[in-house]
Amino acid sequence: MVGAFQGAGVVVTGAGGGIGAALARRFAAEGARVVVNDLDSGRAKGVADEIDGIALPGDASAIVDDARDALGGTVDVYCANAGVAFEGGTAGGPLDETAWAASWDVNVMAHVRAAHALLPAWLERGSGRFVSTVSAAGLLTMIGAAPYAVTKHGALAFAEWLSLTYRHRGVKVHAICPQGVRTDMLAATGSAGDLVLQPTAIEPEAVADALLQGIEEDRFLILPHPEVAAYHQARAGDPDRWLSGMNRIQQQWEEAR
Repeated sequence: MVGAFQGAGVVVTGAGGGIGAALARRFAAEGARVVVNDLDSGRAKGVADEIDGIALPGDASAIVDDARDALGGTVDVYCANAGVAFEGGTAGGPLDETAWAASWDVNVMAHVRAAHALLPAWLERGSGRFVSTVSAAGLLTMIGAAPYAVTKHGALAFAEWLSLTYRHRGVKVHAICPQGVRTDMLAATGSAGDLVLQPTAIEPEAVADALLQGIEEDRFLILPHPEVAAYHQARAGDPDRWLSGMNRIQQQWEEAR
């Protein structure tokens, strides 16, 4: 797909490292003009300088207008990639409502706010592309991390809603659902990530490759780990059997701890 996005205006949130940085580099390699967003201004500038992009540090929930201005008035592709992950659940200790609120805000509402700001112009011109970095947790779940699992389901549901509502009006939507990816976020998942995600973890660049292939094939669901499709089918086909299997993994994790 060399040059497929030549001159396109692309925004990637959470692009100071990990998957976001890989997406920014890949779109730049395709000829795009890339806005690199991250809360860490130094990291945003580092990636932007590397790809001759535009650094736009700050909260991913409120950058669309500034990104549009930086790109000369048009955003063609918006990658809602910024995310947070918190361990914990609802029992065995105090309920961390701060973690739940932050997870909803970054993992779901930032996507909603971005789409709300982008859609008027996209619908008027009949084109636009929204990329949501969801995680396989949005299709399946993640042990030991209720806020992450629940809000990633929400992110997937919102991406599905965008696609079914606006695809006939030229808006393309893609949901990227990898399992483990070798990033700082994976390193922070602790023993649960070591058990479930590390054995099949891939590099961020593989996620970017999968996205570009999915775009070329015009697919909504992007699975950098192809085996996730079978897990998703098993979950839908026999929920009780799938939950029993996941519970066994939960017990293994508890024993290992």
